[in-house]
Amino acid sequence: MYIIAENIHLISPRVKEALANRDARFFQDLAVRLVEAGASAIDLNIGPQKKQGHEILPWLVRVVEEVVDVPLSFDTTNLAAIEAACQVVRKAQPIINSTDARGDRLESVPLVAKKYNTRLIALTMAEGMIPVSAEERVSIALEKIIPRMLEIDFPMSDLMLDPLVLTVKGTQPYCPECIEAIRTLKAAWDPRPLTNAGLSNVSNQVPPELRPLINRTYMVMLMGAGVDMVIADPLDRQLMDWIRMVETRDASTPVGRLILKLHDAVANMEELQLEDVDQNDPEQMDIWKTVQILLNKVIYSDAYLRV
Repeated sequence: MYIIAENIHLISPRVKEALANRDARFFQDLAVRLVEAGASAIDLNIGPQKKQGHEILPWLVRVVEEVVDVPLSFDTTNLAAIEAACQVVRKAQPIINSTDARGDRLESVPLVAKKYNTRLIALTMAEGMIPVSAEERVSIALEKIIPRMLEIDFPMSDLMLDPLVLTVKGTQPYCPECIEAIRTLKAAWDPRPLTNAGLSNVSNQVPPELRPLINRTYMVMLMGAGVDMVIADPLDRQLMDWIRMVETRDASTPVGRLILKLHDAVANMEELQLEDVDQNDPEQMDIWKTVQILLNKVIYSDAYLRV
């Protein structure tokens, strides 16, 4: 699984402070830990940064590239900052995160990606509200995003379609639809497009103690649908272990066997059954309950594990 590390994000108070102080050591130490934990790439999320983005993002690129060789992902709506970062990259092919199907973004961002030979994450979002159904999301990809890429002769191998993971709290119906969108996108074009998902979005606004289990369970379900890469936290060792168990088919533990059953059920367009779960095992029952909220079978509440 291709993991784009989400940890350098302006929303983090520590990252915000380090950025304000130009604390290169902080970012270098963090980048090394992320790669050692299994990150395939590192997302540099500086927010809008309308005034200083063209200075901040290139500085971050230089600092991080001093200590790691993995691709860097440029995550900001400031296109001038992205261009400035592209001009200083010296190592791996970078990623622009992201464009979408709104007119101005779809017109401008792919041209920058092509000019600087970057990969590009494209969100299946057009004008107005984010579409709920898998069919709507796939239609945006097939009718707007891919035609634009073909129009400018952008390499399809560098395009990553992202059907938008949204939180189970408040937008619960989006969760199973995103899984189906991933599955459908993989079969909707030839050659099969790459797909991406912002994993931790699924647990936004959820109490912190619940977030890891929701993220890990959704990860397994997305893998069953065929997702190629995720923006996630590689420092979550249990998340990385669940990914490993799926990829190596490790059924040596009861939880590992349940995770594989969940993955295979999604891959076969089926659902995990209660009889697959040892109901005397609290950990397995927590996974079962989490699957039910992610499939929108049971209404989410912050107390869902205690019900």
